[in-house]
Amino acid sequence: MKFLTFIAIIVVIWGVGLFAFADRVRGYTPAAEPARADAIVALTGPSAERVNAAIRLLEQDKGQRVLISGVNREVRRQELRALTPGSNRLFNCCVDLGFEAEDTIGNAQEIAAWADAKGYDSLIVVTSDYHMPRALTEIRAAAPGVELTPYAVETPSLDDAGWWRAAAAARRMTLEYMKYLAALGRALVGGGAYETPAAEAGEPVAKKAA
Repeated sequence: MKFLTFIAIIVVIWGVGLFAFADRVRGYTPAAEPARADAIVALTGPSAERVNAAIRLLEQDKGQRVLISGVNREVRRQELRALTPGSNRLFNCCVDLGFEAEDTIGNAQEIAAWADAKGYDSLIVVTSDYHMPRALTEIRAAAPGVELTPYAVETPSLDDAGWWRAAAAARRMTLEYMKYLAALGRALVGGGAYETPAAEAGEPVAKKAA
């Protein structure tokens, strides 16, 4: 009986944590206009909107440069540029492409190395709303001295307070919550093994979906 009570308590704590995590995700959007930082980083994902948002911030002079982290090695610079609205001049002069990252941990390491090489102390982080808590956790672990400002891209299916009633939205939120807990655990113990990311379809620029 004590064991069953213990399991029940764990399940309740996990469930409360999931809904708290969902409220945090939904609170990232609509994204407020960020203060200017040294630079902007975009973590690639299932659509080009993360990259487009980062380029828009660059055009608004919210940072000196943009790093697009996790670009597929088969994607050429001009192909990526064709997917991105905005100034050719800014894209050509002020956008760096990172090809090494294959998951969020790799993104964090790539971003940390880039920021260190450029001498940047503050970054605007652009990724999807559901991915933002984990991305921030991993980047902070990899670059503890860098100030991070989140700028989230909205996922419409997760904006509804009843996300848990829709199977696809509930699955995405729950899976991301589990990945976030793993990232938090790694951060608390000071590192750990790489995650095993789940690939998503329709991803034109990233190696693995985040």
